[in-house]
Amino acid sequence: MAKKNLLEFTDRGIYCAQGNFYIDPWLPVDYAVITHAHSDHARIGNKRYLAHHYSAQVLRYRLGEIQLQTVEYGETVTKNGVSISLFPAGHVIGSAQVRLSYQGEVWVVSGDYKVADDGISTPFEPVHCHHFISECTFGMPVYKWKPQAEVFAEMNNWWRHNRANGLATVIVGYSLGKAQRILQNLDLSTGKVYTHGVIENTNEALRRNGIQLNPTERITPLTSKDEVRKGIILAPPSAVGTPWMRRFGPYDFGYCSGWMSIRGAKKRRAADRGFVLSDHADWDGLLSAINATGCETVYLTHGYTASFSRYLSEIGFDAREVYTLFGGEEDAPTQAPPEGEAFEVLPLYNGEDLGGAS
Repeated sequence: MAKKNLLEFTDRGIYCAQGNFYIDPWLPVDYAVITHAHSDHARIGNKRYLAHHYSAQVLRYRLGEIQLQTVEYGETVTKNGVSISLFPAGHVIGSAQVRLSYQGEVWVVSGDYKVADDGISTPFEPVHCHHFISECTFGMPVYKWKPQAEVFAEMNNWWRHNRANGLATVIVGYSLGKAQRILQNLDLSTGKVYTHGVIENTNEALRRNGIQLNPTERITPLTSKDEVRKGIILAPPSAVGTPWMRRFGPYDFGYCSGWMSIRGAKKRRAADRGFVLSDHADWDGLLSAINATGCETVYLTHGYTASFSRYLSEIGFDAREVYTLFGGEEDAPTQAPPEGEAFEVLPLYNGEDLGGAS
């Protein structure tokens, strides 16, 4: 009889039968191991949760008073002989890869990840394993990110130019991950950073968890429009085109996403500027991460699963596609990227912000 895999892909999520727990389940279960606090990976309704310490307050902010156990990176929890430990994924603050070990067999579930150090998330750490479950949101050679220092130099110059020309500056990014990354790299000698309530709530949760963030000021109905226009406004994607955002006009509106590298993406979002900034690994990052695991088998979840699995198979990996309900992005494109490459449109879910960070 063939040996049963330690992990299986079920209609509730990635399941470990030996330990009787799920990783990032999309339907309620008794015990959920959470890779990070984005809404497509951390859902309401589970009886018990296990996550990294830095995710604790954001999870409670988003999910309410849950029964939550937190651990540090490298700390081990054992369930029915299965050793569970978390390692840095580099995706957002508190994001983790889940390492499972049982009777000499090691699996790693990456969640979402990026290999470049963003200066605020704990940097990605490759984990040696037999089986690796990897996202491939940007698993095409066309996706190659510039160093973030170059992106933020462009952003700060744009902000200064807008201020000199009497325009308010609005920069849009996902409320967990992108917003804090932008905040920590803005040139605060130019002005203050003003925040939409969703972003400020997330910042406050992270600060309660001991994360040191640059100062911000929440925008309220009493906030002076003239004062806000002297600074920069951080807003989530859900604010685009709303009366809340229009009140600051005239403004220049910039959008931060890996999809900004696709021709026409800026226009589709009605943005004045597009900044190519992603919290997911690019093509080179995905390949380096998978190679570093030394894995025998790689399972590909959301993104360009078909084409990326074919490529990995061609270079010698046992690569397999698996279907999950992870969204991957809150703002995935609906038309093909450059060079005629096909894009697999995946389900997205409504919520405070949609899906995972871009």
